Amino acid sequence: MHKNLMVLGTASSAGKSLITTALCKIFYEKGYSVTPFKSQNMSLNSFVTEDGKEMGRAQVIQAEACGLKPQVFMNPILLKPNSDNGSQVIFMGKALQNMEASEYFEFRKTLKLKVQEIYEKEVKEKFEISIIEGAGSPAEINLNREDLVNIGMAKIAKSPCILVADIDKGGVFASIYGTIMLLPEEDRRYIKGIVINKFRGDVEILKPGLKMIEDLVNIPVIGVIPYVNHGVEEEDSASERATATFGEGDIKVKVIRLPHMSNFNDLDPFKMHDCNVEFVETPKELDNADLIIIPGSKNTIYDLNFIKKMGFKEKLEEAVSKGIIVLGICGGLQILGKTIRDPYNIEGSKDFEEGLGFLNIDTILEKEKNTTQFDGESIIDIDYISFSEGQKFYGYEIHQGKSSGSEKVFLKNKGNAIGFCKENIIGTYLHGLFEEGEFLKGILDFLNKKNDTESKSFKLFKENEYKKLAQIVEKNLDMKKIYEIMGLENEFDV
Repeated sequence: MHKNLMVLGTASSAGKSLITTALCKIFYEKGYSVTPFKSQNMSLNSFVTEDGKEMGRAQVIQAEACGLKPQVFMNPILLKPNSDNGSQVIFMGKALQNMEASEYFEFRKTLKLKVQEIYEKEVKEKFEISIIEGAGSPAEINLNREDLVNIGMAKIAKSPCILVADIDKGGVFASIYGTIMLLPEEDRRYIKGIVINKFRGDVEILKPGLKMIEDLVNIPVIGVIPYVNHGVEEEDSASERATATFGEGDIKVKVIRLPHMSNFNDLDPFKMHDCNVEFVETPKELDNADLIIIPGSKNTIYDLNFIKKMGFKEKLEEAVSKGIIVLGICGGLQILGKTIRDPYNIEGSKDFEEGLGFLNIDTILEKEKNTTQFDGESIIDIDYISFSEGQKFYGYEIHQGKSSGSEKVFLKNKGNAIGFCKENIIGTYLHGLFEEGEFLKGILDFLNKKNDTESKSFKLFKENEYKKLAQIVEKNLDMKKIYEIMGLENEFDV
């Protein structure tokens, strides 16, 4: 019989995704067939599956922790914000349309029945265990009508819940009490345990507070998880660690933090090497960079104008003249070009914008989004970094733009140019291009002025991080209580 557990949080970035990932890994290592599930995800970090469908990256890492290939049923609804009040709505991997918040709020009624059907057919019937992740907070009382991602999802799945609270920000007991007491009594009964996350210090000092909050809400605290330095990918930029500086090496990688930055996880493979990666918000911070990256964007024209307004163009021109590598990924590639045209107003009302002009290419935003995985080779040398023709590239494309021009093309996919280069300026549509293959090694060899950068497997790196996270969570979580909550045969009594 299928068993499940839902992980709720007192707020965004409380640690739901990481606790879900750890539980997925724990149960997988114990021999269960287990899958993650998050009915609705709001994130600019997405991934393309083998069958060309788009889903949130949080469920990708959770699937990997379960030993599974990511599939869109694990995250049937993905919302990609493209303005302060609107998002692109993606259902079962395909973009439906852009919607304002009020429009989507009404549309959820239709989606709720579909989510239930997906859960029953793809999750409940096929797996022994599902670890379900909520979103934001279940106590968003203005949004709880037709809820399909927090307690509403718990009701659909008939799932017990645990509530994760972030102590590192302060006010943890107030956030626990407020979250639970704002819920209707019938909803509170779904919460069977409380987990305090990101704790630093002596647990003995915390214990009186644990007893008091248990008495106040009549729900047990079943774990205090320490603040963990880990290499597991963060879900979104709401996390304080998602775009924080990392690494202490001599190579300085500077990433322009765009207002609508997407897929910042492209930089995670640098964690395997002696590099210092910093997300910057002002041109001055680009000083002393060895490599400058313009990342992906969900609203390229807006972010292009941000770069111009902030004065980044002049600083980039200075960097290029000094021979510093400037790399644009997806939206970053489009920004480096001459022009961007948006004839269908996909990103807003402005249908034309002049790019930075570093690459002699023009981009047209098309109606259909290109979502595909890539496994291919470079078709010419990238002379500046001595990267030869025929080198393997892996990654995936998520974009609605098509770019063309007179620059040298080093990558093509199905006849379309997806990689351009001009001396120390490189642009590509490929996300995940540093994860496998030799491109990261080629850049680091050039920056090291050596040819001895160790080739490392990002897949193996991630697997080790999943195991480390799972071990820490299992050690600090009352797993006996977790088994009891889920109605599993308690291995501690066998």
